[in-house]
Amino acid sequence: LRPFEPAEELIYQAEISRSFLKKLDVAEFKLKAQRTNSRKSNAHSNTGETLVLNCDIASKGFFPKLFGIRFRETLESTIDPVTFTVQSSKRIDEHGKRIRSSEAVFDQARGKVSWTELDPNDPQRPPRVVNAEFKGPVHDILSAIYFIRTQPLQVGKDFELPISDSGQLYKVPIRVLEKKKLKTVLGRVDAILLQVDLFGSGGMLDGTGKFFLWLTDDARKIPVSVKIKSEFGTFDITLKKFKHSQGAQQYLTQQD
Repeated sequence: LRPFEPAEELIYQAEISRSFLKKLDVAEFKLKAQRTNSRKSNAHSNTGETLVLNCDIASKGFFPKLFGIRFRETLESTIDPVTFTVQSSKRIDEHGKRIRSSEAVFDQARGKVSWTELDPNDPQRPPRVVNAEFKGPVHDILSAIYFIRTQPLQVGKDFELPISDSGQLYKVPIRVLEKKKLKTVLGRVDAILLQVDLFGSGGMLDGTGKFFLWLTDDARKIPVSVKIKSEFGTFDITLKKFKHSQGAQQYLTQQD
């Protein structure tokens, strides 16, 4: 089994700093991975098993109080647990009264992805559809995070990940920068720093910015910290709770 199987849950706190504003609580992130052998999963895997990845991002604290708007984004990725290839991606994006629902279906054998977006508030509106072709395995955002955790990471050994988002295809450079000790909810750990080049012309994110990811430098490669520097400010996303299930046993680490 991979380090996040058969089940794992990660909970993060997101804070923003900008000019005189220093680390104000704005959102909570929840990441879950679970390997199942349900009847439903037979549609996605020849083995009858499926790895399901979930992400839930919800506004809290400072953001809704200041702007009067709540946001929530949920993502679900269905992964073939043998080949670790994404089969489908679902997303619901709620921003105030605005809601968008989308799904991407991947045909990894034929190298095709079809992405469809709907507006639940306006069922008469035609769906937006984007089709694309790719060569070799491709990831979505969630599967890319977990795939990185399965890779041997060495300082100076950079690589690229093909990622599909909203029907578009990107080659995202990953730079392995340094190692050092970090104080985390898991205790003081050896950690390794990655720079993920998401911003810029032709990138997944518009504008200028930098995205840094700290992982534990061990077999688990748990994401313990993210720093995003953008024109809107600096976002610090910190692991606050970690739970892993191994058979009948559960390991829980939490920071109040």
